[in-house]
Amino acid sequence: MAARTGRGLREGAVRGGAPFRWAGPPRGDLPGGGVRGGARARGGAAMAGNGAEGLYSRQLYVLGGGAGRLAGAAVLVSGLRGTGAQVAAALALAGTGRLVLHDRGAARTADRAQQFLLGESDVGQNRAEASQQALAELNPRVAVAAHTGELSEAFLASFQVVVLTESTLEEQLRVGDFCHARGICFIVADAKGLAGQLFCDFGDRFVVEDPAEGDPVRAVVQHISQDNPGVVTYVGAEDSRGHLFCDGDLVTFSGVEGMTELNGREPIPVRVLDTFRLEIGDTSSFSPYRRGGLLSQVRLPQVHSYEPLRRALAEPRIRVASPEELPRSRSLHAAFQALHAFRRERGRLPRPRATADAERVLELAQSLAERQGPLDEDVVRAFASVSAGDLCPVAAVVGALAAQEVLKVVTGKFLPLEQWLYFDALECLALEGATRLTEGDCAPRGSRYDGQIAVFGAAFQEQLGRQKYLVVGAGAIGCELLKNFAMMGLAAGPGGELAVADMDTVALSNLHRQLLYRSADISKPKSVVAAAAVRRMNPDVKVTAHQNQVGPASELLYGDDFFQRLDGVASALDTLEARAYLESRCRRCRTPLLDSGTEGPRGNVLAMVPPVTKPLGPAGAPGDGTIPLCTLRYFPYTIQHTLQWARNEFEGLFQLPAEDVNRFMADPAFPEQLPPQEALEVLERVRGSLRERPRSWGDCVRWARRRWQSQYHDAIAQLLHAFPPEHETSPGVPFWAGDRSCPHPLVFDPENDAHLEYILAAAHLFAQAHKVPPRRDRAAARAILRSVVLPPFVPQEKLQIPVAEEREEAQAPVDGGRLVELTRDLLQWRQELMGGEEVKMPLMDPIHFEKDNAIHVDFITAASNLRAENYGIPPADWLTSKRIAGRIVPAIITTTAAVAGLACLEVYKLVWGCRDPSCYRNSNLCLSDCLLLRVQPLPPPTYQYGGREWSCWDRLEMRAACADGQEVTVQEVLDWLQSMHGWTVTKLLRGDTLLYDREEDEETQTRQRAQRLSENLENAGELRQRELELLYVCEGEDAETEDTRPPLVCSLP
Repeated sequence: MAARTGRGLREGAVRGGAPFRWAGPPRGDLPGGGVRGGARARGGAAMAGNGAEGLYSRQLYVLGGGAGRLAGAAVLVSGLRGTGAQVAAALALAGTGRLVLHDRGAARTADRAQQFLLGESDVGQNRAEASQQALAELNPRVAVAAHTGELSEAFLASFQVVVLTESTLEEQLRVGDFCHARGICFIVADAKGLAGQLFCDFGDRFVVEDPAEGDPVRAVVQHISQDNPGVVTYVGAEDSRGHLFCDGDLVTFSGVEGMTELNGREPIPVRVLDTFRLEIGDTSSFSPYRRGGLLSQVRLPQVHSYEPLRRALAEPRIRVASPEELPRSRSLHAAFQALHAFRRERGRLPRPRATADAERVLELAQSLAERQGPLDEDVVRAFASVSAGDLCPVAAVVGALAAQEVLKVVTGKFLPLEQWLYFDALECLALEGATRLTEGDCAPRGSRYDGQIAVFGAAFQEQLGRQKYLVVGAGAIGCELLKNFAMMGLAAGPGGELAVADMDTVALSNLHRQLLYRSADISKPKSVVAAAAVRRMNPDVKVTAHQNQVGPASELLYGDDFFQRLDGVASALDTLEARAYLESRCRRCRTPLLDSGTEGPRGNVLAMVPPVTKPLGPAGAPGDGTIPLCTLRYFPYTIQHTLQWARNEFEGLFQLPAEDVNRFMADPAFPEQLPPQEALEVLERVRGSLRERPRSWGDCVRWARRRWQSQYHDAIAQLLHAFPPEHETSPGVPFWAGDRSCPHPLVFDPENDAHLEYILAAAHLFAQAHKVPPRRDRAAARAILRSVVLPPFVPQEKLQIPVAEEREEAQAPVDGGRLVELTRDLLQWRQELMGGEEVKMPLMDPIHFEKDNAIHVDFITAASNLRAENYGIPPADWLTSKRIAGRIVPAIITTTAAVAGLACLEVYKLVWGCRDPSCYRNSNLCLSDCLLLRVQPLPPPTYQYGGREWSCWDRLEMRAACADGQEVTVQEVLDWLQSMHGWTVTKLLRGDTLLYDREEDEETQTRQRAQRLSENLENAGELRQRELELLYVCEGEDAETEDTRPPLVCSLP
């Protein structure tokens, strides 16, 4: 599919588990939810308020406040084979309140290649009943029931959403008619072979309360012109990238000084001029703009109308990423209907690779196409020839898409599908080897893999079992990959190996999207738990757990030999650095790499297949996000600024002082090793901590009160003393303008909950750091606070406050006498403390910020919002503060499951050993708009060197061993390049280590040429490796060829 412009698929790529880079991350949770006929759907208490926030926090950032309704939702999933199992598992993990499973069939051996909820002992049992216990264990908060009877109208009437999988067209029409008439949202999800179908009918009037990702955009106004139309200049948040607004967006204004006519007006439509300017209509008669103001996007609910299935079959509205995709999707629309007709006619699905059966399906489709438009006969034949197959990756994609549509119904978040979506990976049938398969090759064997054999043949299944793969990262995507690999039988045969590497442990917040973990696994190593789960799903898989980080520090374990014997690597990493390293290792060893990543409803899969496709290269990283210190300290204008300031406060109050005190008590001479300025800062922190050392919780409350006064009153009053509200930078140019918001001091009130929350959180952490038992007694805290009397604020005269980053960086010279005096006083203080019997070492407990610690987030939220109040910045709620301060990537099970399914489709191609780049696909997914873009990866770039064309994958390979088995010398390497390629080398290097340089004197050259390769490297302190990649410069090269030459790889004996 081709990309869609606007707010659908945007440029960029997501890699690993790192933040998705198409757009800025969602900005927290909003109230919202889907409603029928204008009435709000009932969804129960908000997840954040019922004790489940720790479990669902990453999902809440995706679904917003409407996620609270999931606990009150009732959903039926009918058909518990691969697709139904994926739908049900995703809904259970997401926290759907009541989930009923329906299936009238018994589990078969062949189901176990896609139905991951079934065990070997479940074969012969009813699928719904056999799946019930496994689903209930996924999330104890979800009530899971099984139903094995008819889908009667009385039974269906109790559900908010009905999902049919593996159903006949007759049943779909009957249930669809009833659901449409009764206002029940209805979904059909079906996977057949290498294709999938999704249909949604959400009734005549379905209201989407919040159609877009994240929260509505907010921006700080810098200027508004008096004109027709008026032009608004604004600045966005630090993490915003590209255009914040689109043409037609509605906005409101607040806090504007001067042009006050804009404040409180009805939403105004805008036209985008550029990244930081909007047109808003006629402002020529308004008062002149003076300063300040907030620009807020307004999202209005959208009403959508759906046709019932019976009508939508004949007049389909098909969702495609581009008009070019529509003919293919229409052909699949006819093919699925023809498949239903074939099954009615023959009582079975077409036999795999049976030409006569495929032609009959084509005939039936042609009769439908007469009414629906042209038909791509090749697509229909290909679809029919493998429609009896069952593939776990296809079920994962279709099931995940269907589950996301259920979540849209319940939460009212994101645009629902209108009304059909078709997905296929029929390019797999063009693989060399797949084209030669016969009906006998794909006939059932009585194996759990019969559904996969029906598509790819029995010999391919054996090859799949012999694969050696590494999965790096056992988080959300890693779990889904491992689940799929177990179902596929990857590494389940002789010689097969599956390694999973992850150094992390299971946390509570993992459980809502990481399928292989349960609450009993919390704090256990992820790789160990995941490997055990894979063995339970498929005991034949040879899986090993590695509790290591794959990185530079572990190259003795994961060296060239390790990577070169792998058939492929699946990456599910969560940092840019880790991903870049893994890419470099796979590129060096020419090991295929499948790189997957998600952020919220967006995800992608990138295939790197040496030497067929272009290397992945560096991800499109955003800016470093650094905020100027003067902005943080004096001139914040977004909530991101105040939250980063609060993070700095946390570290400066509860971590660094404790670390400094403990280090000083253990080694009072350590400041002597630091630069003078840093030594002075450290000793000041030590003195402050020892001077304020509390004896009781009451002391901690009084300390917190003094800190509150210092930060939210005195510091602001001092700033206004230096720069009063009417201060001008130059005549007529106000100082407090643009992105400088004029602050105001706060007055403490113990009855103000926001003030008290800060005191309680700060006192708790201060007590914890000083090993004093903390309390959360609000009444006692208020009583203490009422007794606190602080001296009045007296401004400091001539205090220099930097207004630009350049001045902030300038530092005054350190007073050497002050440093000596401070050191002497602290040494005496230390001696007195060390002599005290009640003192236990270490003296303090440093507290490191943890995003999943509620007290830590309490402090960050309170500290940030108070500072935001100082500067007139809209506050952030607890969850939003946690996300921004904790740098949390929003995540949801539906996206991870779909992305893992797409990645595993590429594994099939790698197992075939495909060398045709047209068969591979890079995938970009956007579940919020139900868009999927799959494109061919780019071919590897080429360049000219030495009179011929080279690919970026090409390299020169030399066996660096003499006839006697000894390692070659540098001279022999130079001779080899001369004899094999006619190149006269002037420089030879290994990384930064110079092995040979023709510009050196003769004596040095002679010594360099006589040395053996590893001898040079050992002298440079490098570890000896079996393969060395060398760089060289040849005679006659110009500057442009510096990075365009094939590397020389020497294999050492």
